[in-house]
Amino acid sequence: MAVVGANGHGRWHRRVLAPLHEAGRVRLVALVDVRPIEEEPAAPVPPDVTVHTDHREMLAAARPDVVIVCTPPHTHLPIALDVLAAGADLLLEKPPVLSTAEHRTLARALADTGRVCQVGFQALGSAALAELTGAVRQGRLGTVTGIATVAAWQRSDGYYARSPWAGRRTLDGRPVLDGALANPLAHAVMQCLAVAEAVAGAPVRPAAVELERYRVRPIEVDDTATLRVVPRGGPPIVAAVTLAGEDFVAGEVIVTGTAGRAVLEYPTDRLLLPGDDAPREVPGRRGLLENLVAHRADPVGVPLIAPLARTAPFTAVLEVVQAAPEPTLLGGELVTVAGEGPQRVVTVRGVNAALRRAAEQGALLSELAVPWAVPPVRRELPDEEDG
Repeated sequence: MAVVGANGHGRWHRRVLAPLHEAGRVRLVALVDVRPIEEEPAAPVPPDVTVHTDHREMLAAARPDVVIVCTPPHTHLPIALDVLAAGADLLLEKPPVLSTAEHRTLARALADTGRVCQVGFQALGSAALAELTGAVRQGRLGTVTGIATVAAWQRSDGYYARSPWAGRRTLDGRPVLDGALANPLAHAVMQCLAVAEAVAGAPVRPAAVELERYRVRPIEVDDTATLRVVPRGGPPIVAAVTLAGEDFVAGEVIVTGTAGRAVLEYPTDRLLLPGDDAPREVPGRRGLLENLVAHRADPVGVPLIAPLARTAPFTAVLEVVQAAPEPTLLGGELVTVAGEGPQRVVTVRGVNAALRRAAEQGALLSELAVPWAVPPVRRELPDEEDG
């Protein structure tokens, strides 16, 4: 195995790899990064691992069987294509690609090479999500009428200074899209799409996307947003998220049905189903890397948790976000500033309550008479099955 993008979030992948390497289940052969490899106490670099600054050089020298790609989103497609051409399988960080056209290109390359791609939506391996989707399929919620997510995080000025592509819509003429919906809170959106998949019995086919985007800094992307996906069959999906929250909300997926309501706090795997007195932790997550290794050994018996095809609806939504107008800048008395330097944070007054209402009611902020909300962008999407 090799890791391309071994610093930053790549250190998390190295920590996942380390015990598998120690147990002899996999062998780490190479690390790639444009910067010197950062030390990771929980995952020291084995002595025989080679270090490179160029992924092509690594592919030729190390010839890995599996490559983990954890680089900026706008670099995913070219690196992934090189990996597949070299005969290796992929674990590709989310978002896998930034457009439906890129998604098709990568899917064709997978078909042509016979390789496989697992996408880094690790929350899809949650036993709590599996229990929730099982309850949906069994009818415990009755007919599902709405799916929503709410999350309120905080990000400091230092977060937006972490790399040249942070907070950017494009870099060097290429799409980047480092916004709340596309990057840190992408898991919230994908979890909702997974629930909708359980409702429909097939991946979601979005018919339309409605979107409102806001920002509290001079960045090019959203840090606060409401999004509604209208599928071709099945309930609507609403995401109400912010990186400028007053209080921390880890991330809840709220599923409403005619016979009850369920809430999954997806980062902690705490689940509340109809009939439960309180949320309970559902332990157990299947790791994406271990799943990929098991799938390589038994492709029929062990399906991938997050194959590229399963992420097509997410990419379709992301393409709408990419094409949307610049997010509305919020300021003045609406925002509160605390801290200085890299620790400075900006929060939006009342944003938590507004986002909570949006998720609970399946509404956009502009539909809730929020005074600073703007009219949504709406985009109709073609039916891919009809070409």
